[in-house]
Amino acid sequence: MQVLNFPEYEFQIQELEQKKVIFDPIRKKFIPLSPEEWVRQHCICHLIQQFKFPSGLIAVEREIHVHGLRKRFDIVGFASSGSPLILIECKATSVELTQETLIQVATYNNKLDSPWMWITNGIQHAWFERKNGKTQLVAAPEKLI
Repeated sequence: MQVLNFPEYEFQIQELEQKKVIFDPIRKKFIPLSPEEWVRQHCICHLIQQFKFPSGLIAVEREIHVHGLRKRFDIVGFASSGSPLILIECKATSVELTQETLIQVATYNNKLDSPWMWITNGIQHAWFERKNGKTQLVAAPEKLI
């Protein structure tokens, strides 16, 4: 798989039925290793190892209802109170981060109301903070919790 703009992490990768799979520590099962999943697993490791985020407060690929439509977010990290703290949208490295990506994550965040949003394709990272009803592009925070 492609080298990403993250620290180096160790993953459990296997081959099942001639397809590569990667172990997801949050869902506690092997997931098909797509380019987007490669980025998603790096984000999960980054939350846990760099930000010291408790794995029990992380949700991956869960359904939410937005404007009457069923959508799935990539990753949400929750505060110990249960409220969303960070919403992460992962794209494959071949997918450029665009205004459309930001609109997608902002639309999900209208439902979740997370103060932090992070969009990434594994190479580029964009962090956004929502304060007083305004969302601004910011540098990556040093800590989340």
